Amino acid sequence: MGVFSRWRDQMGRTKTVLGEKVREALASVLPITAIVLALCVTISPLPVDILLAFLTGAVLLIVGMGFFTLGAEAAMTPIGEQAGSHMARSRKLWVVVSVSFLIGVVVTVSEPDLQVLAGQVPGIPNMVLVAAVAVGVGAFLVVALLRILFQVPLQWLLVGSYAAVFLLAAFFAPRDFLAVAFDSGGVTTGPMTVPFIMALGLGVSSIRSDENAAQDSFGLVALCSVGPILAVLLLALKYPASGAYVPAPMPQAADSRELGGLFLSAFPKYAWEVLKSLFPIAAFFAVFQIAALGLKRKKVLKILVGLLYTYIGLAVFLTGVNVGFLPAGTYLGRQIAALPFRWVLVPIGMLMGWFIVQAEPAVHVLNRQVEEITSGAIPGSAMSTSLSLGVAVSIGLSMVRVLTGISIFAFLVPGYLAALALSFCVPKIFTSIAFDSGGVASGPMTATFLLPFAMGACEALGGSIVTDAFGVVAMVAMTPLLTIQLLGLAYRRKLKQAAAGEAEEEEIIDL
Repeated sequence: MGVFSRWRDQMGRTKTVLGEKVREALASVLPITAIVLALCVTISPLPVDILLAFLTGAVLLIVGMGFFTLGAEAAMTPIGEQAGSHMARSRKLWVVVSVSFLIGVVVTVSEPDLQVLAGQVPGIPNMVLVAAVAVGVGAFLVVALLRILFQVPLQWLLVGSYAAVFLLAAFFAPRDFLAVAFDSGGVTTGPMTVPFIMALGLGVSSIRSDENAAQDSFGLVALCSVGPILAVLLLALKYPASGAYVPAPMPQAADSRELGGLFLSAFPKYAWEVLKSLFPIAAFFAVFQIAALGLKRKKVLKILVGLLYTYIGLAVFLTGVNVGFLPAGTYLGRQIAALPFRWVLVPIGMLMGWFIVQAEPAVHVLNRQVEEITSGAIPGSAMSTSLSLGVAVSIGLSMVRVLTGISIFAFLVPGYLAALALSFCVPKIFTSIAFDSGGVASGPMTATFLLPFAMGACEALGGSIVTDAFGVVAMVAMTPLLTIQLLGLAYRRKLKQAAAGEAEEEEIIDL
């Protein structure tokens, strides 16, 4: 009876937490759904079958993201913290290097945003792109963790890394894949990777006793965003735009049974893909548990259940994305771009960007961690407003690129130069948070709806999908670097004003 009671209590707690995660996912999906419905009844009507597929996909995204985030919290975060603290305690450099590289690879392979992007990139096989990006993340995760252990300033690493990126992009890599390469840096830091990497950083920094240890735990996401860019730029040397973009097929269903059949027939395919993606993580945990961790059976069982939730969530998520969300985004982009007042793409994109980042679950996690680390000195509301402003501007500029065909370099080069210059002028914690925020802001909704939206618009305008539409994720990842660091400048000015005021009060008292 005691066992049954514990099982019942555990199930009750799981339902409660799952309900919270589903509500978070609802908040993430609802804004874009409301905007699409508003567009449907005003300037861009959708066929009934595409609209119903979109709404069904939205429901699957909510359920899938709910299970996924629950599983990531129950499995990925504990594995990351345990692996990070164990590596750091070992005091062996080869252990840190080998294990962190392996972790970066296996976690990235299962990232849902990367799976979505890989399916849309022409000319490079999906698994080749995923494998290259995973190696890039693994390599730079090693660099990021060594930075924490050896207390290397983040801004100098960022300057060197992006110098290498832009030199390779400007003089060697084919220009057709520049936007894709920068997009890959944004999608790899999604809902799977971010919790794991941040937990890993906390685990490694926990062995340091200095006052900057907690602040140095930020910056891992920033560096891990660089590796995929370099990896895809190198990969493009072998696959120089060798394929053509194939638009997502539009769902066609005469009735509800056919509509359900579209999703049911697609589910086994994505369930198999997710199984292949998650297997390396499960295998890594099994080996690490036997060789080093030795966790208690109850803890191991909880992690295994978390992996099961992650599997269910990812399979449902990808089914909803590919069958419902991607086609609707593409179709809507085509319709709006075909209007006489096609400039409306810019304000619509900015509106979508503002609400999407406001509702991203990973953004809320980052905001809470920033507020806790800084003891409330950087309020979550200020972070949220800065991120929303940055993402709204980035989507607006992305739509300008779709309309005009301006090279992404025209935005990325001055943007990153300004961001790197600001990193020497603001408190270090703001630089780390800003570059982490860039990766976190480019969450699931950017890759699953805004990118297809831009691709549909570009197709209708007769532009190049690879050069003009891709780059949305990269723009979303760049602008928070500026807005958060500008917030840091305002914060520093506020501190100076407060210090000057205190000095004046002391002078008056002395007199």
